[in-house]
Amino acid sequence: MERLKKLEFDISEDEIFTSLTAARNLVEQKQVRPMLLVDDRALPDFKGIQTSDPNAVVIGLAPEHFHYQILNQAFRLLLDGAPLIAIHKARYYKRKDGLALGPGPFVTALEFATDTKATVVGKPAQTFFLEALRGTGCEPEEAVMIGDDCRDDVGGAQNVGMRGILVKTGKYRTADEEKINPAPYLTCESFPHAVDHILQHLL
Repeated sequence: MERLKKLEFDISEDEIFTSLTAARNLVEQKQVRPMLLVDDRALPDFKGIQTSDPNAVVIGLAPEHFHYQILNQAFRLLLDGAPLIAIHKARYYKRKDGLALGPGPFVTALEFATDTKATVVGKPAQTFFLEALRGTGCEPEEAVMIGDDCRDDVGGAQNVGMRGILVKTGKYRTADEEKINPAPYLTCESFPHAVDHILQHLL
């Protein structure tokens, strides 16, 4: 929220839909007590959720938790039938010191070891994009997704009928636009360039 305000977005808390929102909704819907493998800064999103004696595993971006002891704990819960909920399955993300492994490889490792499939609530899951649009009064065909991840942002959005604009910033790597079919609706140098295109050609 603070980052968006610094970028001068006039936006309120209830207008933001994140994969953490989707994960919390699913936890409440399933009425489970999750083991939370998430960054400590994401814990407030699960305030009030019962986590003692866990019977589910929720996994997101949590570098400080991705070590053998903790992952083995999650592995044992899953073997006992606990559902695996993945906040998203990004392969990698961009940090100040370069690219770093995302939660995807760790989710995949747990799936492989337990012969189970995670319920992915964030991008590129179709339900994520449709949930985000719910309440906006927009149909997918009227919406545009701008992102730096060709598969998860752009590919996921285009799979539900939205237009996807890929920006060459953040985690973008050369020729990413060739990795999905159909190709992105548009590839732009930056977020402002994408917004300019929308204002000039799509409104």
